[in-house]
Amino acid sequence: MDNTHTIRTKSAKETQTIGQTMAASLMEERKLGKKSPSIFCLYGELGSGKTTFVQGFARGLGLTTRLLSPTFIIVRRYSLQTQKIFLYHIDLYRINHGEGIDGLGLREIFSDPSAIILLEWADRLGSLLPIQRTDITFNVQGEDEREIMIEKMM
Repeated sequence: MDNTHTIRTKSAKETQTIGQTMAASLMEERKLGKKSPSIFCLYGELGSGKTTFVQGFARGLGLTTRLLSPTFIIVRRYSLQTQKIFLYHIDLYRINHGEGIDGLGLREIFSDPSAIILLEWADRLGSLLPIQRTDITFNVQGEDEREIMIEKMM
């Protein structure tokens, strides 16, 4: 079974739409009884579309709050109004491969069944990288074009 999909987008709006669609699909899974954290690890260079994707994803969850990258505070938590679900937007850009990660409470977040986690710069987690996750890699193909590779890990 192929767990990898590649999508090309031609604008930031299309990248947001991919995030929005994935979030809507996830919410359907949760309605059917999924009771485990949902972890999405985002990879790609600066400006490759990670935060743009997260903004669309949040919209797909029903959040109306404008999402900002948590580069300086590292973790932002958003509560979904309709359910007891929390969206965690985590940005590890300012973390140096393993340094300072222990104090962030990520182990607790990763084990919370009500958590939906979008993790930018996930490669900096090292051995803390969860086994059950979805990896999403963003590659710049042109000024506005992106190649987005989605791979479900088990």
